[in-house]
Amino acid sequence: MSSTEVSVDKAETGVKPSAQPASVSFFDPALSQVRRHVFLQWGKTVLILCTFILGILSLFWAVQYKLETRFHKLTVWVVDFDGQVEPYRNTAPVVGPAVVNVIEDIQQTNSEALGYTIKAPADFNNDPWAVRQSIYDEHAYAAIIINANATALLRSAVTTGNTSYDPLGAAEFVIISARDEATYYNYILPQFWSVDQAVRSAFGPRWIQNLTSSSANLNLSAVPAQALNPAIGFTQTDLRFFGPAVISPATSIGLIYLIILAFFNTPFMMPVHLQFIKTPADKPALKIPQWLLWRICSNIGTYFTLSLFYSFVSLAFQIPFSNPPASPVEPATNPNAYGHGSFVVYWMLNWVGMCALGFPCENMAMIIGFPWSALFLIFWVITNVATGFYAIDLAPGFFRWGYVWPLHRIVEALRTILFDTHSRIGLDFGVLFVWIAVSIALFPFAAKFMQWKQKRGWA
Repeated sequence: MSSTEVSVDKAETGVKPSAQPASVSFFDPALSQVRRHVFLQWGKTVLILCTFILGILSLFWAVQYKLETRFHKLTVWVVDFDGQVEPYRNTAPVVGPAVVNVIEDIQQTNSEALGYTIKAPADFNNDPWAVRQSIYDEHAYAAIIINANATALLRSAVTTGNTSYDPLGAAEFVIISARDEATYYNYILPQFWSVDQAVRSAFGPRWIQNLTSSSANLNLSAVPAQALNPAIGFTQTDLRFFGPAVISPATSIGLIYLIILAFFNTPFMMPVHLQFIKTPADKPALKIPQWLLWRICSNIGTYFTLSLFYSFVSLAFQIPFSNPPASPVEPATNPNAYGHGSFVVYWMLNWVGMCALGFPCENMAMIIGFPWSALFLIFWVITNVATGFYAIDLAPGFFRWGYVWPLHRIVEALRTILFDTHSRIGLDFGVLFVWIAVSIALFPFAAKFMQWKQKRGWA
């Protein structure tokens, strides 16, 4: 019998129903037990949140902790072809040894130098194009190549007065910024320009001294100015330039929304799913195994649709999806790995990625319930962002688990699709499918745990 019916019965029998006690002040003795309980609950909740902040948010800061001490993990190959291959073997190299000496000095004096590694031309079958191929294949982050004709062209410009001599033809920096634009622009390229300045500063005076001492009859006024100063320089070769700027959300911050959309599938869809089991008294409920199967299939269908419209945003803002692939050793602007089919692959990646990100959220929502599942969302976003948007090579060794985290694989596959970078897309999809398979396997157990909590009055 409801409280309203009890009040009516008392009124009919002439008994005056009891009124709710009047409100009291915060420190009233009548609220002593309630106050104590509230204080304990408040303190426990704040303690949990504070512990969570220290434990989980620290991961985001930790991924770049003392990053400068790990620059040596950014491997840069230095390959000196100067005078090492035909038809330039008869030329006594000057440029190559000078560049190598400067880089060796930088290694010895700068504790935050990149991981410069001197490689012999024979390691690449005496082929500079093989060095570019190795950078494309991500065996190293970058390369410094001293061209085979560097000294020969410089001497020829001095002796013949060749005014078309270009100092930038002596050597080149080879990078692939679409692999990880932040790492290249923030850490690698600034050090390259420092190398460029150091090489010019060291080589210029020695070159003038070399000319004046070895060629007494040389008329310096007839020598092209650029063959004297700067004499040599570096050309930057970016095999896969990161651009246009509108691509940035698709490979970085925009992916956070992919996680959030996957997470909010649960609170939006759960009332819909419950209609199958919370039916009127005169209607049968759906069997639990079939209800779980419905939830799994409907979630996959939801992610299929949401990922399509998520992908439409990139298409609407004219991110290239129809360019042909390009040569791995030639610079190219916005080549797509799958030509006209790239958008479909992009959509499929977002779909599989959303499933891999969403099903763990679904399981955790059932296991820990609301509002605590919101903390899992924060954990899920932070751990995925820390390992997906930052170079794991520069992170402390603790973060090696990031290689199997969903967002890292999504970002790597996205760069392959959008820039035709070195492909590991089979591995990327494989890791995402493992996440989905494990999550679906745990799905019935999470649902059973939620049912157990409800029976004990915990949910």
